[in-house]
Amino acid sequence: MILVLALLVGYLAGRLAWLLLRPTFRLAVFARRNYRDAPVATATGLVVAAAVLLVEAGRTLAEAAGVGDDRAGPGPVRAATVVAVLGLCLLGLADDLAGAGESRGFRGHLAALVRGRLTTGGLKLTGGAAVCVLAAGALGPASLGWLLVDAAVVALAANLGNLLDRAPGRTTKVGGAAFLGLAVAVGGDPALSAAAVVVGASLALLLEDLRERIMLGDAGANVVGGALGLGLVATTAPGVRAWVLAGLVVLNLASEAVSFSRVIDRIPPLRALDRAGSTPARRQWR
Repeated sequence: MILVLALLVGYLAGRLAWLLLRPTFRLAVFARRNYRDAPVATATGLVVAAAVLLVEAGRTLAEAAGVGDDRAGPGPVRAATVVAVLGLCLLGLADDLAGAGESRGFRGHLAALVRGRLTTGGLKLTGGAAVCVLAAGALGPASLGWLLVDAAVVALAANLGNLLDRAPGRTTKVGGAAFLGLAVAVGGDPALSAAAVVVGASLALLLEDLRERIMLGDAGANVVGGALGLGLVATTAPGVRAWVLAGLVVLNLASEAVSFSRVIDRIPPLRALDRAGSTPARRQWR
């Protein structure tokens, strides 16, 4: 029940933030062309970050006034989620608005760094690693080894969210499904309420995303993935996190050589789910 409420509150806060910020996203600085060369507003993941701030500030004030339920999630998890959301959103925003796109993937950004140039993607990579260390550390004491494992889970989950953001609504759909699976696996642990707010806020943008009016951009896709990674770190045993890290490493490395979009398009059930709710033009696209 707590997680359902957190999802709903996140969704409502996301809708409110979207309605208030929608005129801002009409500015030329946010204008981009998507995979079909259709005009969209990028970096709308800012809405997710704004919704999380609104919700967590409200919860903090309510608790100070003696209102609320202490089962809604440990304070450190919520604080760590805010750190991750704000840090990843800021770095993603820089890449969305200033990224030239000339260096892509781990190899591209690292190669540019070797040549003495830190791309916005490279900044997101290195700065994101620092943000994930801070977020994982905020959960509580841990050995150096497990802190690095947990930070890597958050960082690679964030990057995977970004890698999936290649088609309308994909990151939000996968994020929602991953959250549901995680919630069931951990028995609805209230510590997931912070991640639930993030997922709910991203769902508030799903309709506009599917209609190809907006895209989350790095400012949103990294946030959704990172929040889910942090939720997993906060609710699962070390052994589980180690196995998840191995899977995330494989997926992130595979993305350097394999197109997830092509894989999805070749598997009928995945293709159907990927295109569900999208515009007719998207459903006809190959």
